[in-house]
Amino acid sequence: MEAETLALAQEIDFSMWGLFARATLTVKLVMLMLVVASIWSWAIILQKLINYRLARREAAEFDRAFWSGEPLDGLFDQIGSQPKGQSQRIFAAGMTEWRRSHRTDGALIAGAQARIERSMDVAIAKESEHVQSGLSILATVGSTAPFVGLFGTVWGIMTAFIEIAEQQNTNLAVVAPGIAEALMATGLGLLAAIPAVIFYNKLSADSDRIIGSYEAFADEFATILSRQLDS
Repeated sequence: MEAETLALAQEIDFSMWGLFARATLTVKLVMLMLVVASIWSWAIILQKLINYRLARREAAEFDRAFWSGEPLDGLFDQIGSQPKGQSQRIFAAGMTEWRRSHRTDGALIAGAQARIERSMDVAIAKESEHVQSGLSILATVGSTAPFVGLFGTVWGIMTAFIEIAEQQNTNLAVVAPGIAEALMATGLGLLAAIPAVIFYNKLSADSDRIIGSYEAFADEFATILSRQLDS
């Protein structure tokens, strides 16, 4: 009897596709959801890693140009009305308001300092929203994927026990496939959640540093304009 059970067990396909093909519709849907969530997470992770690297490079290049000693009006004219980089857009927002704050006779309109700072704050808020977009998806996947996988496992085990009860048979050939399918759902849940959590923490820290650099630049720029206003 034991030899027959082992022979039957060896004939069962325990590959990933075989386990998926034998799973119930509910467990299949859970597995598909987790696979999609994992692919989505990795797409966001790769996109953010590339975007953050480009943002740091752009900020470093602009910082060198800003502190090169070139007049700010000349730098603004070089950037133009459609700046491409994040730091350039923050700088352009401040410079645009600076120029608008001058009357035709050259005198400054009252409250120029506050308007310039507010313009740069709005630009920073827009850039921050862009920098942090997608991170909430990683947080959601990281916190929910294990529980979604656990649901698939519970459902698969429940189905396996129902099948055991119907067949009145507890041999390995009956029990093993259902348990394996159920555990595969948990594995997929962890496969989706672990990278999402790890990279969410890393990318959140990276985004905070990038946004902090924008805020620091805005403060330095506002200080420079303040000196010109007071002179």
